[in-house]
Amino acid sequence: MLEYIRERQRLAAESEAKKEAERVAKMESEARKLAEIAARKKLFLEQQENERLRQKHTQRKEKLAEQKWSKQLGTLLTQIEDNLQKDDKLEEIRSIIERREPYRHKLDWATWLSNPLNQLLADLDYDYAVEMFNRDNRMAKGREGRGGRPKRLVDNYALAFSGDGAAAGGDNDHVKTDFNPNDYDLNLGFTVSYWVRPDIVGAVMFAMGWKGHNKDRFTFGINKAQQIYIGVGGNTLTDSWTGMGVDTSLLEYDGSHWILKTDGTWYHFVVKYADRSGTGSGTTRKVYLNGTLLKNSTINWSRTGDVIDEGMYFGARDVQGSGTSAKYDNGWACAVSQVAIFDTEQSDDWAAAVYNAGRTGTDFTGQSGLVGYWKFDEGDGTTVTDHSENGNDGTFAAVGSATNNSSYPTVLALPTWEKVSSTVTR
Repeated sequence: MLEYIRERQRLAAESEAKKEAERVAKMESEARKLAEIAARKKLFLEQQENERLRQKHTQRKEKLAEQKWSKQLGTLLTQIEDNLQKDDKLEEIRSIIERREPYRHKLDWATWLSNPLNQLLADLDYDYAVEMFNRDNRMAKGREGRGGRPKRLVDNYALAFSGDGAAAGGDNDHVKTDFNPNDYDLNLGFTVSYWVRPDIVGAVMFAMGWKGHNKDRFTFGINKAQQIYIGVGGNTLTDSWTGMGVDTSLLEYDGSHWILKTDGTWYHFVVKYADRSGTGSGTTRKVYLNGTLLKNSTINWSRTGDVIDEGMYFGARDVQGSGTSAKYDNGWACAVSQVAIFDTEQSDDWAAAVYNAGRTGTDFTGQSGLVGYWKFDEGDGTTVTDHSENGNDGTFAAVGSATNNSSYPTVLALPTWEKVSSTVTR
């Protein structure tokens, strides 16, 4: 009996030991599983963090790329890698040198820097700008010693309009196109560059324009002899030249007001509307004259989609008449040249660079974002070629003052090509 009891105790002890071993093994297994889960969770969180950092880095790189043309070059160069910085800097310096004209006379440092291109060069590389300043003066001294190199006249063409019949004795001549600003989403950002030579100034005269509605304008000209007219969406800018700070050396006094000159002077205008993704709020519109900022305002061009059976006019404005018909409106006796339209905002120093290059010094053909480009340099025929990829060529037209319709007899005067000479130092 005693042996039986001892055997039962031994078996019970072994069973208990086995259960304890199984319990310990189970606990260890669960502990390993928990450790594995914790390790996988940690790895997942690390991967999430790495992905977040990668996305943040990618977004930062994309943001830098988007800001490349909207920030000043000096700010941008400090944000990119050293190797790209050197390449971009050299390329910009090379571009400035190609656009600069040599000086005929020696200049002091302050006068030399008054040229925006020279100022930009100094901002990029001060030492190189000093070297270029000294070289310019050495070359100028040499030219003065030889009496200077002769200047030659470079001829090209521009298109002249007679303006409204009542105002200028003309036949409401103009150029009509199929260019509709709504086709290119210009209310989400644009840049317009154009040269105009006023021959007459007065009340409401347009170098070019389109209007589908009072809140859907794309119009450029003058409101009065002493006032600008820029119509973008529902906004019209009609400030006076002097009120916007235009130097009176660019104007003439008619006894009452400072007005644009009508002596053959060419003026360069740039109008920019800042890029945006939607119309929920306004964005910045800037207006430049001869490279100088005149007006900086926030406006909202929110209405689009209006249709007229013809697009933008040159020498006047195409405005919606009855239904969707086109109607000649407020012509300007002026000459027009080098009209370029982009579907994005150009940089802040772009207007000065284009102006400093001269009326015929920049060819925009093939540039990014170009949606319309009329050089007005054909010299003959009745077509004005659109040198963008959109093919909105312009055709000569005229509207009789009496009938004011788009069917005109051949006796009516059309726009005329004028050969224009500009003095260039070579």
